[in-house]
Amino acid sequence: MTQFDVTTTTDDVLAGLTLSGKRILVTGTSSGLGLETARALVAHGAAVVGAVRDLGRAEQASADVRAAAATGGGRFSLITLDLASLASVRAASDALVADGRPFDAVIANAAIMATPFGRTADGFEMQFGTNHLGHFAFINRLAPVIKDGGRVVVLSSAAHRFSDVDLDDPNFERTDYDAWIAYGRSKTANALFAVELDRRWKDRGIRAASVHPGGAETGLKRSVSQEDMDALVARINAVAKAETGAPAFKLKSIPQAAATSVWAAVVADGESIGGRYCEDCNVAPLAHGDGVRKGVRDYAIDAETAKTLWLKSEALVS
Repeated sequence: MTQFDVTTTTDDVLAGLTLSGKRILVTGTSSGLGLETARALVAHGAAVVGAVRDLGRAEQASADVRAAAATGGGRFSLITLDLASLASVRAASDALVADGRPFDAVIANAAIMATPFGRTADGFEMQFGTNHLGHFAFINRLAPVIKDGGRVVVLSSAAHRFSDVDLDDPNFERTDYDAWIAYGRSKTANALFAVELDRRWKDRGIRAASVHPGGAETGLKRSVSQEDMDALVARINAVAKAETGAPAFKLKSIPQAAATSVWAAVVADGESIGGRYCEDCNVAPLAHGDGVRKGVRDYAIDAETAKTLWLKSEALVS
C-alpha cells in the first residue's frame, strides 16, 4: 500500500485511479482547498457538485476545474448554498434530494476563520453556525441521496486544540467572545460531528471522518491581519520548540493541503478512518501538550460529547 505523508498532493493520492461513475459533493468550491479538491476529482473522471455561497464568484473562479473536467472526463456543476442561513441550507438540500441522483461522497470543506463577532441569519454565533451547524443541517438533510457505502468527510483543523465545545453557551451569550476560541470550538464540533455521524450511519455502510488539511495560503484567513497571523505562528513555534524541539511551522501548498480530504473521500479504507480524525493522509494519533502540532486532542473524538453535541445541534436547527 502506498505510504502518504505531509508532502503528499492530491495528484499523488489519485495517481492511477479512475473515478468515472462517482458523484461527489464539495462545499466551498469558490477558492482554495475546495477548488483544488474539485479539480483533482474531476480530473480523474468524477462528477462534482460544488456548493457555494456566491454563484457568480464561483463561476469565475472555476475555469481550471472545468478545464480539468473536459480533459479528465469528469463533470462540474454548482449550486447555491449559504451555510449561515438555514433557509438556504433547506433550499439547497431539498433541490438535491428532489433531483434524486445519489452521491458517493460529501466533503464538508467550506469554513470561515477567526471572524469578528457576528450572528448567522438564525441567530447563531457566526463561526459555530457556519462551520458546524450549517454543515450539520445540510448533510443530515442529504441522507436520502448519500449512497449506502458512501463517505462523509468533514474538515476540522489543528485549531481544535484552541478549545473544546461549550454546550452550555455555544453562541457566546454569556462568554466574552474570542475569535480564535470560537474558531477552535467550531473545528472541535466538526470533528465530533464526524464521530457521531459515523456511529449513526455505519449500518448503511456510510463512514465519516474529520480531517485537518494543514496550513496553506488560502482565503480562509481573510478576517485575520498578517500581524495577528504572524504572532499566532510565532507563539505556536515557540511552544512547540520548547516542548518537543519541533522545527518551525511550514505552510503546505494547496494541492498538499487538499490531499487528505481527497484521500479520506475516495482512497482510504472506511473501516480504518470511520469516526477518526485524519491528517497528512493518515489517521492522526492522540496529542497532548499545548505545543504539539500533530495529532488530535481526546475531547475532539470523545464519543459521549459527540452524542450530546448531536442532540444539541438537532434542537438548535429544528
